[in-house]
Amino acid sequence: MIRSVLFAVCFIIIFIIANYFEYRAYTANYNKKISAIVGQLLDKYPDLKETDIIQMLNDDSSNADEELSKYSIDVRKQSVLLENDRIFVIVLVIDAFVLLIATCISVFVFLSYDKRRNREVKDITKYIEQINKKNYDLAIDTISEDEMSILKNEIYKTTIMLKEAAENSNTDKVNLKKSLEDISHQLKTPLTSDLVMLDNLIDDPDMDKEVREDFIRSIKRELVNIKFLVQEILKLSKFDSNTINFIKKEVDIKKIIDESVDNVSALSDLKNVQIKIKADKNPKIYCDEKWQIEAITNLIKNCIDHSPQGSEINISYDDNNVYSVIKITDRGEGISHEDLPHIFERFYKGENATSDSLGIGLALAKTIVEEDNGIISVDSNEIGTTFTVKYFKKYIHY
Repeated sequence: MIRSVLFAVCFIIIFIIANYFEYRAYTANYNKKISAIVGQLLDKYPDLKETDIIQMLNDDSSNADEELSKYSIDVRKQSVLLENDRIFVIVLVIDAFVLLIATCISVFVFLSYDKRRNREVKDITKYIEQINKKNYDLAIDTISEDEMSILKNEIYKTTIMLKEAAENSNTDKVNLKKSLEDISHQLKTPLTSDLVMLDNLIDDPDMDKEVREDFIRSIKRELVNIKFLVQEILKLSKFDSNTINFIKKEVDIKKIIDESVDNVSALSDLKNVQIKIKADKNPKIYCDEKWQIEAITNLIKNCIDHSPQGSEINISYDDNNVYSVIKITDRGEGISHEDLPHIFERFYKGENATSDSLGIGLALAKTIVEEDNGIISVDSNEIGTTFTVKYFKKYIHY
């Protein structure tokens, strides 16, 4: 549209210039001839005044058609001055030539635009055909900003999103397969053990009472572990499927830690592990309170599991302009350098893992904390392990 308007303006300017020069040529010719006539009249009639001549030239009452027809001049078809007719023909030819060029240029521009547009439509059609064939490796390079280029860019964006969705889908399938294998492995061992013990109880009704009770306690312990494993897996599956509705609000860190400590109080009492809490501030974080209690509970429980009898766990929390931080430190045997990079992986068990460890609590804690704009890091040596949880402020994007 802009090109068409510019072209039309140039075309109009050329016509105006041609007509202007035509008018100037007419005026010059008429003035030259009138000047010659006036000079001869004054020579022949000295008494004639110039004002009378000017009045006669501007008088519209005379019948020019009848006067000039005596000399075979038709003023409606030709000029009295032959030079003006020649100029008119020249200007007419120029106008016709300019109009012809303008028409040719317009047709050329239209055909070029139409050809380019058809080519781009064919390219876009091919792109879409390739996308339908699940070929997302398309290169759509364009630097213009017309409608077709914008459409190409949108198709490119759609292609990228479809490619990412396809890759994520394949990744999800692989992860789901791996998770199912891990879950199957985790359930297989305790279920097999329970079945063997149940078969022994059924096959030997006269079994010693103490052995029978030991079998029953073992079966119960394995069933509790299976129940806990299923619950944790269900929680993780909710995160994977994005079906959890987080209810976020400002929550005191103190409240989260106090409730988390209450959740593991029975376990800490059983191992005679003392939990000490230290804080100089009472910061707030923007999170889902219930799930953060779940995450911190899992971290504290992990520390208790790896703490020796009669030891202590130190919990501290603080706040600055960038993030709020919670630190949980135990006095356990530490985590080996080989295990350290993998402890947040699902179903991973390190060399120092307890016998009833399921390898899922830390993975769940990491997932929960990251959902609330936080990160977990761990530092460990032979005298203990420290988990550091940082919750970044709402305006900080990590």
